[in-house]
Amino acid sequence: MKLYQRLLVAPAALGLMAPMAANAADLNINGVSDYSASSIEAQNFSDVLPTDWTFKALTDLAERSGCAVATPSNSMTRYEAAALLNKCLGNVAEVTEDEKLLINEFSPELAVIKGRVDGLEARIGEFEAGQFSATTRMTGKAAFIVGYVDDGGTDADDEITMSYKYQLDMNSSFTNRGDSLYTRLKAGNGGANSNHWSSTQGKSYGTYLSAAHNNSDNVLDVDKIWYSFPVGDSVTAYVGPLIENYYMMATSPSIYKPVTKQFALAGHGAYGSSTSAGFGANWKQQTDDPSAASWKVSAAYTNQEGDNPAKDNGLFGDGKSSLLTKVEYGSPRWQAAVAVAAKDNGWSDSYFTTGKGKTRASDSSETQISLTGYWKPEETGAIPSVQIGYHTSTIDDVPSGSATETSGYMIGFGWDDLFIDGNKAGFAFGSRIAGTELNGNGDDAAVDNSVWEAYYSFKVNDGVTITPALFGGDEVYNGTEEIKGGVVLTEFRF
Repeated sequence: MKLYQRLLVAPAALGLMAPMAANAADLNINGVSDYSASSIEAQNFSDVLPTDWTFKALTDLAERSGCAVATPSNSMTRYEAAALLNKCLGNVAEVTEDEKLLINEFSPELAVIKGRVDGLEARIGEFEAGQFSATTRMTGKAAFIVGYVDDGGTDADDEITMSYKYQLDMNSSFTNRGDSLYTRLKAGNGGANSNHWSSTQGKSYGTYLSAAHNNSDNVLDVDKIWYSFPVGDSVTAYVGPLIENYYMMATSPSIYKPVTKQFALAGHGAYGSSTSAGFGANWKQQTDDPSAASWKVSAAYTNQEGDNPAKDNGLFGDGKSSLLTKVEYGSPRWQAAVAVAAKDNGWSDSYFTTGKGKTRASDSSETQISLTGYWKPEETGAIPSVQIGYHTSTIDDVPSGSATETSGYMIGFGWDDLFIDGNKAGFAFGSRIAGTELNGNGDDAAVDNSVWEAYYSFKVNDGVTITPALFGGDEVYNGTEEIKGGVVLTEFRF
């Protein structure tokens, strides 16, 4: 980023934080609850208990969205629950099925709260000049990364390192009808002290961390930006100059929360993407019961040369492009999905592939198929959620000795509230996508590779978690690497 761009971005980001911090400090959920409870005397709702599905869904939403709300450990009134929901929904980019269930459940209380908030906003309107738009919500997080990797001798400089990532997420609405301009700013130095955490080496060996930032220049820059908007009641459309295909799917491809990025998106496969120019849409079947199983269909197109006006490039030119479609069926507790991606002009993925598995020629094309599914238990604790992913592809016009067919898989387990409420654990294993058929003689030396990770996350408070993790793998990239390492992630959400 050029000097004048840095000078523009830095004060702008700092200017955004001040009014948002003030607003968060002024919000009193109990006060809203007291007002609401006195506003409707005719209604007599029971409290929300820790055993209710709504209680667990609300606490999960508060943690997932990073909203600065202290969730109770015992029962809460319905107005306290609605106030919590109202606060945290401002921090999400897109409403999920679980959140739709909560909105439907607490719609009477939300209506009362909204009326109160609208009145307050009208009274303080004269003080808003020069402040950030009231229709924009900003959240953020920072990560401290301390760890070590032994890569089997391929890097003689293995040492314990400490690095960071800093991220700001902003959602702006212009119609208050479900549209959102999403912007993500990032800075970090994950590749400055150890390439294991990001960049090419981390991708190849499976040590790229989800908490790391691919750039290592300590500059806060625009990492993602796109606009989404509803089309009727069932369709959501997306368009943007910096977007990835999986953000445009009706639901996330995976519910497993990874430490190493190779286990994200159920192992990537058809969802393998890069931040590019693109557009897409998804359709969700409308049902009378939001907890019932339903169909969803998604499609997304991205092109890595979409911002390049050179000959034969551009959004629809001969740059590396991907057309992804996904069909899924399921409920908030389970899902089965199939995704197919047509990738052209040498598009190559790195996060979950071996050396032979990712090699492409500049004019090669491939068809990737991903089968994914998940299941979540009704109650948290000893029984984990389960995520699976299987990926295969057929590749045309590849160099001699490169893969014409590939396959790989992952299985992930996640525990919520394990041993202590609020703490989480995860374990995943699999085989990185390797060549099963090559063009000409030879084999993929890493065809029998294996990778794994395990972690336990301590919730210090509503904004801070500490996650020690171990990870490793055999024959990971070219058939000789034995990877093992450990990391301690400290994450701050605000």
